[in-house]
Amino acid sequence: MKFPSIKAFGVVFLLGAALLFAIGLQIDGDGLGFHGPMELMAIFNNGDLEAKLYWNFRLPRVFAAVVIGAGLAAAGTGFQAVLRNPLAEPYTLGVSSGSALAAVIAIRLGLDQIWGHFGVGLLSLLGAWLTIYFVWKLAKVNQELPAATLLLAGIAIAMFSSAASLAIQYTADLSEVYRIVRWMMGGLVGVSGSPLLFSSLGIILSSLMLFKLSKELNALSGGSELAASLGVDVYKTTTLVFALGSIIVGLGISLAGPIGFVGLIVPHTVRMIFGSDHRVVLPISMLGGAVLLLVCDCLSRIVLWPAELPVGILTALLGGPFFLWLLLREKKRGHIWGQ
Repeated sequence: MKFPSIKAFGVVFLLGAALLFAIGLQIDGDGLGFHGPMELMAIFNNGDLEAKLYWNFRLPRVFAAVVIGAGLAAAGTGFQAVLRNPLAEPYTLGVSSGSALAAVIAIRLGLDQIWGHFGVGLLSLLGAWLTIYFVWKLAKVNQELPAATLLLAGIAIAMFSSAASLAIQYTADLSEVYRIVRWMMGGLVGVSGSPLLFSSLGIILSSLMLFKLSKELNALSGGSELAASLGVDVYKTTTLVFALGSIIVGLGISLAGPIGFVGLIVPHTVRMIFGSDHRVVLPISMLGGAVLLLVCDCLSRIVLWPAELPVGILTALLGGPFFLWLLLREKKRGHIWGQ
Protein backbone atom coordinates (compact mmCIF):
# COMPACT_ATOMS: atom_id res chain seq x y z
CA MET A 1 0.00 0.00 0.00
CA LYS A 2 1.28 3.47 -0.80
CA PHE A 3 2.61 5.72 1.94
CA PRO A 4 -0.04 8.44 1.52
CA SER A 5 -2.73 5.87 2.35
CA ILE A 6 -0.82 4.82 5.46
CA LYS A 7 -0.33 8.45 6.42
CA ALA A 8 -4.02 9.19 5.91
CA PHE A 9 -4.96 6.15 8.00
CA GLY A 10 -2.63 7.34 10.78
CA VAL A 11 -4.17 10.82 10.70
CA VAL A 12 -7.67 9.33 10.96
CA PHE A 13 -6.58 7.25 13.95
CA LEU A 14 -5.01 10.29 15.60
CA LEU A 15 -8.16 12.32 15.12
CA GLY A 16 -10.27 9.42 16.36
CA ALA A 17 -8.10 9.06 19.45
CA ALA A 18 -8.33 12.80 20.13
CA LEU A 19 -12.13 12.71 19.77
CA LEU A 20 -12.46 9.67 22.05
CA PHE A 21 -10.11 11.30 24.55
CA ALA A 22 -12.39 14.32 24.66
CA ILE A 23 -15.50 12.13 24.98
CA GLY A 24 -13.88 10.18 27.80
CA LEU A 25 -13.39 13.42 29.73
CA GLN A 26 -17.12 14.18 29.49
CA ILE A 27 -18.51 10.93 30.93
CA ASP A 28 -19.37 10.86 34.61
CA GLY A 29 -21.99 9.46 36.97
CA ASP A 30 -24.59 11.81 35.51
CA GLY A 31 -24.13 10.48 31.99
CA LEU A 32 -22.56 12.13 28.96
CA GLY A 33 -22.66 15.91 28.90
CA PHE A 34 -20.47 17.80 26.46
CA HIS A 35 -18.53 20.93 27.31
CA GLY A 36 -17.02 23.17 24.66
CA PRO A 37 -13.23 23.84 24.57
CA MET A 38 -13.61 27.18 26.37
CA GLU A 39 -15.79 25.60 29.06
CA LEU A 40 -13.24 22.85 29.59
CA MET A 41 -10.43 25.41 29.91
CA ALA A 42 -12.48 27.34 32.47
CA ILE A 43 -13.12 24.13 34.43
CA PHE A 44 -9.45 23.15 34.42
CA ASN A 45 -8.36 26.62 35.52
CA ASN A 46 -10.62 26.98 38.54
CA GLY A 47 -10.11 25.04 41.74
CA ASP A 48 -13.61 23.84 42.54
CA LEU A 49 -14.87 20.29 42.91
CA GLU A 50 -15.52 19.79 39.19
CA ALA A 51 -11.96 20.85 38.35
CA LYS A 52 -10.58 18.34 40.86
CA LEU A 53 -12.82 15.66 39.32
CA TYR A 54 -11.30 16.32 35.90
CA TRP A 55 -7.70 16.60 37.07
CA ASN A 56 -7.70 13.70 39.55
CA PHE A 57 -9.99 11.16 37.91
CA ARG A 58 -11.13 11.73 34.33
CA LEU A 59 -7.91 13.03 32.76
CA PRO A 60 -5.67 10.33 34.33
CA ARG A 61 -8.22 7.68 33.33
CA VAL A 62 -8.36 8.52 29.63
CA PHE A 63 -4.58 9.07 29.55
CA ALA A 64 -4.10 5.61 31.08
CA ALA A 65 -6.40 4.11 28.43
CA VAL A 66 -4.26 5.65 25.67
CA VAL A 67 -0.93 4.53 27.13
CA ILE A 68 -2.03 1.02 28.16
CA GLY A 69 -3.88 0.37 24.89
CA ALA A 70 -0.91 1.53 22.82
CA GLY A 71 1.51 -0.48 24.94
CA LEU A 72 -0.47 -3.72 24.80
CA ALA A 73 -0.75 -3.42 21.02
CA ALA A 74 3.01 -2.80 20.73
CA ALA A 75 3.76 -5.83 22.92
CA GLY A 76 1.40 -8.03 20.90
CA THR A 77 3.03 -6.88 17.66
CA GLY A 78 6.46 -7.82 18.98
CA PHE A 79 5.34 -11.22 20.27
CA GLN A 80 3.61 -12.12 17.00
CA ALA A 81 6.68 -11.15 14.97
CA VAL A 82 9.13 -13.08 17.14
CA LEU A 83 6.96 -16.21 17.34
CA ARG A 84 5.72 -15.88 13.72
CA ASN A 85 2.25 -16.74 15.00
CA PRO A 86 -0.79 -14.45 14.69
CA LEU A 87 -2.34 -16.14 17.74
CA ALA A 88 0.48 -15.00 20.04
CA GLU A 89 -0.31 -12.30 22.60
CA PRO A 90 0.48 -11.53 26.26
CA TYR A 91 -2.11 -13.99 27.60
CA THR A 92 -0.89 -16.93 25.52
CA LEU A 93 2.70 -16.27 26.64
CA GLY A 94 1.81 -16.44 30.32
CA VAL A 95 2.90 -12.89 31.17
CA SER A 96 -0.59 -11.65 32.00
CA SER A 97 -1.41 -14.71 34.11
CA GLY A 98 1.85 -14.55 36.04
CA SER A 99 1.42 -10.87 36.75
CA ALA A 100 -2.20 -11.42 37.79
CA LEU A 101 -1.17 -14.23 40.18
CA ALA A 102 1.24 -11.88 41.96
CA ALA A 103 -1.53 -9.28 42.29
CA VAL A 104 -3.89 -11.91 43.73
CA ILE A 105 -1.23 -12.80 46.31
CA ALA A 106 -0.88 -9.10 47.19
CA ILE A 107 -4.64 -8.77 47.77
CA ARG A 108 -4.73 -12.02 49.78
CA LEU A 109 -1.96 -10.66 52.02
CA GLY A 110 -3.88 -7.41 52.45
CA LEU A 111 -1.26 -5.22 50.79
CA ASP A 112 -4.00 -3.38 48.92
CA GLN A 113 -5.41 -2.34 52.31
CA ILE A 114 -1.99 -1.21 53.59
CA TRP A 115 -0.37 0.37 50.53
CA GLY A 116 -3.41 0.78 48.28
CA HIS A 117 -2.96 0.54 44.52
CA PHE A 118 0.82 0.79 44.88
CA GLY A 119 1.07 -2.53 46.77
CA VAL A 120 -0.89 -4.51 44.18
CA GLY A 121 0.86 -2.77 41.29
CA LEU A 122 4.33 -3.44 42.67
CA LEU A 123 3.72 -7.16 43.14
CA SER A 124 2.02 -7.54 39.75
CA LEU A 125 5.08 -5.95 38.12
CA LEU A 126 7.34 -8.31 40.06
CA GLY A 127 5.16 -11.20 38.89
CA ALA A 128 5.60 -10.14 35.26
CA TRP A 129 9.37 -10.05 35.66
CA LEU A 130 9.46 -13.47 37.32
CA THR A 131 7.29 -14.85 34.52
CA ILE A 132 9.74 -13.45 31.97
CA TYR A 133 12.57 -15.24 33.73
CA PHE A 134 10.84 -18.62 34.07
CA VAL A 135 9.49 -18.69 30.50
CA TRP A 136 12.89 -17.62 29.15
CA LYS A 137 14.60 -20.31 31.27
CA LEU A 138 12.17 -23.02 30.19
CA ALA A 139 12.33 -22.10 26.51
CA LYS A 140 16.09 -21.60 26.20
CA VAL A 141 17.87 -24.34 24.22
CA ASN A 142 21.63 -23.72 24.28
CA GLN A 143 21.81 -20.19 22.84
CA GLU A 144 18.49 -20.31 21.02
CA LEU A 145 14.88 -19.48 21.89
CA PRO A 146 12.70 -21.62 19.58
CA ALA A 147 9.35 -19.97 18.90
CA ALA A 148 7.29 -23.09 19.57
CA THR A 149 9.12 -23.74 22.85
CA LEU A 150 8.52 -20.16 23.99
CA LEU A 151 4.81 -20.50 23.26
CA LEU A 152 4.50 -23.85 25.04
CA ALA A 153 6.45 -22.56 28.05
CA GLY A 154 4.16 -19.53 28.21
CA ILE A 155 1.04 -21.70 28.08
CA ALA A 156 2.40 -23.92 30.88
CA ILE A 157 3.11 -20.88 33.09
CA ALA A 158 -0.33 -19.43 32.28
CA MET A 159 -2.12 -22.65 33.29
CA PHE A 160 -0.15 -22.91 36.54
CA SER A 161 -0.75 -19.24 37.40
CA SER A 162 -4.49 -19.52 36.74
CA ALA A 163 -4.77 -22.62 38.93
CA ALA A 164 -2.74 -20.99 41.71
CA SER A 165 -4.95 -17.89 41.57
CA LEU A 166 -8.06 -20.05 42.00
CA ALA A 167 -6.46 -21.91 44.92
CA ILE A 168 -5.68 -18.61 46.66
CA GLN A 169 -9.23 -17.39 46.10
CA TYR A 170 -10.57 -20.62 47.62
CA THR A 171 -8.69 -19.91 50.85
CA ALA A 172 -9.73 -16.24 51.02
CA ASP A 173 -12.64 -14.71 52.91
CA LEU A 174 -15.60 -13.04 51.17
CA SER A 175 -14.10 -9.56 51.32
CA GLU A 176 -10.81 -10.71 49.79
CA VAL A 177 -12.58 -12.78 47.14
CA TYR A 178 -14.62 -9.74 46.11
CA ARG A 179 -11.50 -7.55 45.82
CA ILE A 180 -9.63 -10.27 43.89
CA VAL A 181 -12.47 -10.91 41.44
CA ARG A 182 -13.04 -7.19 40.91
CA TRP A 183 -9.37 -6.62 40.20
CA MET A 184 -9.18 -9.64 37.84
CA MET A 185 -11.93 -8.07 35.72
CA GLY A 186 -9.61 -5.21 34.78
CA GLY A 187 -10.52 -1.55 34.97
CA LEU A 188 -9.29 2.02 34.84
CA VAL A 189 -11.16 3.33 37.89
CA GLY A 190 -8.90 5.26 40.26
CA VAL A 191 -5.79 5.12 38.06
CA SER A 192 -3.80 8.25 38.88
CA GLY A 193 -0.80 9.75 40.67
CA SER A 194 2.74 8.39 40.87
CA PRO A 195 1.86 4.81 39.76
CA LEU A 196 0.38 6.21 36.53
CA LEU A 197 3.40 8.43 35.90
CA PHE A 198 5.93 5.68 36.60
CA SER A 199 4.14 2.98 34.59
CA SER A 200 3.36 5.29 31.66
CA LEU A 201 7.01 6.30 31.39
CA GLY A 202 8.09 2.66 31.37
CA ILE A 203 5.47 1.66 28.78
CA ILE A 204 6.35 4.56 26.47
CA LEU A 205 10.12 3.95 26.66
CA SER A 206 9.75 0.20 26.13
CA SER A 207 7.41 0.77 23.16
CA LEU A 208 9.92 3.17 21.59
CA MET A 209 12.68 0.58 22.03
CA LEU A 210 10.46 -1.98 20.30
CA PHE A 211 9.97 0.45 17.42
CA LYS A 212 13.76 0.79 17.09
CA LEU A 213 13.84 -2.97 16.48
CA SER A 214 11.42 -2.74 13.52
CA LYS A 215 14.01 -3.90 10.95
CA GLU A 216 14.98 -6.86 13.12
CA LEU A 217 11.31 -7.76 13.54
CA ASN A 218 10.87 -7.68 9.77
CA ALA A 219 13.74 -10.14 9.42
CA LEU A 220 12.49 -12.41 12.22
CA SER A 221 9.04 -12.54 10.60
CA GLY A 222 10.65 -14.46 7.75
CA GLY A 223 12.18 -17.06 10.07
CA SER A 224 15.28 -17.35 12.22
CA GLU A 225 17.47 -18.64 9.38
CA LEU A 226 16.60 -15.70 7.13
CA ALA A 227 17.14 -13.26 10.00
CA ALA A 228 20.54 -14.77 10.78
CA SER A 229 21.55 -14.56 7.12
CA LEU A 230 20.71 -10.84 7.23
CA GLY A 231 23.03 -10.31 10.18
CA VAL A 232 20.40 -10.30 12.95
CA ASP A 233 21.40 -11.79 16.30
CA VAL A 234 18.29 -13.95 16.63
CA TYR A 235 18.80 -14.98 20.26
CA LYS A 236 19.60 -11.48 21.50
CA THR A 237 16.76 -9.86 19.54
CA THR A 238 14.20 -12.46 20.60
CA THR A 239 15.20 -12.07 24.25
CA LEU A 240 15.06 -8.28 24.04
CA VAL A 241 11.65 -8.21 22.31
CA PHE A 242 10.22 -10.71 24.77
CA ALA A 243 11.61 -8.75 27.76
CA LEU A 244 10.37 -5.38 26.49
CA GLY A 245 6.92 -6.75 25.67
CA SER A 246 6.65 -8.42 29.06
CA ILE A 247 7.68 -5.24 30.87
CA ILE A 248 4.98 -3.32 28.99
CA VAL A 249 2.36 -5.91 29.92
CA GLY A 250 3.48 -6.00 33.55
CA LEU A 251 3.33 -2.23 33.88
CA GLY A 252 -0.09 -2.13 32.20
CA ILE A 253 -1.47 -4.82 34.51
CA SER A 254 0.02 -3.04 37.53
CA LEU A 255 -2.18 -0.07 36.63
CA ALA A 256 -5.41 -1.55 35.33
CA GLY A 257 -5.43 -5.27 36.04
CA PRO A 258 -5.64 -7.90 33.27
CA ILE A 259 -6.97 -6.39 30.05
CA GLY A 260 -6.86 -9.05 27.38
CA PHE A 261 -6.95 -9.36 23.61
CA VAL A 262 -5.87 -5.79 22.74
CA GLY A 263 -2.45 -7.24 21.84
CA LEU A 264 -4.14 -9.83 19.62
CA ILE A 265 -6.89 -7.92 17.82
CA VAL A 266 -5.07 -4.75 16.83
CA PRO A 267 -1.72 -6.01 15.41
CA HIS A 268 -3.37 -8.72 13.34
CA THR A 269 -5.96 -6.31 11.93
CA VAL A 270 -3.24 -3.79 11.03
CA ARG A 271 -1.19 -6.51 9.31
CA MET A 272 -4.20 -7.55 7.23
CA ILE A 273 -4.57 -3.97 6.01
CA PHE A 274 -0.98 -2.76 5.64
CA GLY A 275 1.18 -5.85 5.33
CA SER A 276 4.03 -6.94 7.58
CA ASP A 277 6.48 -4.01 7.54
CA HIS A 278 6.90 -3.29 11.26
CA ARG A 279 8.05 0.27 10.58
CA VAL A 280 4.37 0.78 9.69
CA VAL A 281 2.68 -1.96 11.72
CA LEU A 282 4.08 -0.90 15.11
CA PRO A 283 3.07 2.79 15.13
CA ILE A 284 -0.33 2.12 13.51
CA SER A 285 -0.96 -0.72 15.97
CA MET A 286 -0.13 1.57 18.89
CA LEU A 287 -2.63 4.12 17.62
CA GLY A 288 -5.19 1.36 17.08
CA GLY A 289 -4.62 -0.02 20.58
CA ALA A 290 -5.15 3.41 22.11
CA VAL A 291 -8.36 3.89 20.10
CA LEU A 292 -9.69 0.41 20.96
CA LEU A 293 -9.16 0.80 24.71
CA LEU A 294 -10.61 4.33 24.66
CA VAL A 295 -13.72 2.98 22.90
CA CYS A 296 -14.06 0.12 25.40
CA ASP A 297 -13.55 2.46 28.36
CA CYS A 298 -16.22 4.87 27.11
CA LEU A 299 -18.63 2.00 26.48
CA SER A 300 -17.90 0.49 29.89
CA ARG A 301 -19.19 3.67 31.51
CA ILE A 302 -22.31 3.90 29.32
CA VAL A 303 -23.74 0.43 28.60
CA LEU A 304 -24.89 -0.22 32.20
CA TRP A 305 -25.23 3.43 33.24
CA PRO A 306 -25.42 4.53 36.04
CA ALA A 307 -23.44 1.37 36.95
CA GLU A 308 -20.07 0.69 35.30
CA LEU A 309 -18.92 -2.45 33.49
CA PRO A 310 -15.22 -3.33 34.01
CA VAL A 311 -13.35 -2.57 30.79
CA GLY A 312 -11.57 -5.94 30.89
CA ILE A 313 -14.91 -7.68 30.39
CA LEU A 314 -15.60 -5.67 27.24
CA THR A 315 -12.18 -6.39 25.70
CA ALA A 316 -12.69 -10.09 26.45
CA LEU A 317 -16.16 -10.04 24.86
CA LEU A 318 -14.62 -8.51 21.72
CA GLY A 319 -11.45 -10.58 21.79
CA GLY A 320 -12.95 -14.02 22.37
CA PRO A 321 -14.94 -14.23 19.11
CA PHE A 322 -12.05 -12.57 17.24
CA PHE A 323 -9.62 -15.19 18.57
CA LEU A 324 -11.94 -18.03 17.45
CA TRP A 325 -12.37 -16.47 14.01
CA LEU A 326 -8.60 -16.07 13.70
CA LEU A 327 -8.03 -19.65 14.84
CA LEU A 328 -10.47 -21.01 12.23
CA ARG A 329 -8.99 -18.76 9.53
CA GLU A 330 -5.43 -19.91 10.22
CA LYS A 331 -6.57 -23.53 10.45
CA LYS A 332 -8.09 -23.37 6.97
CA ARG A 333 -4.91 -21.80 5.61
CA GLY A 334 -2.78 -24.48 7.30
CA HIS A 335 -0.80 -21.95 9.32
CA ILE A 336 -1.40 -23.46 12.76
CA TRP A 337 1.81 -24.80 14.30
CA GLY A 338 2.04 -28.55 13.98
CA GLN A 339 0.30 -28.83 10.59
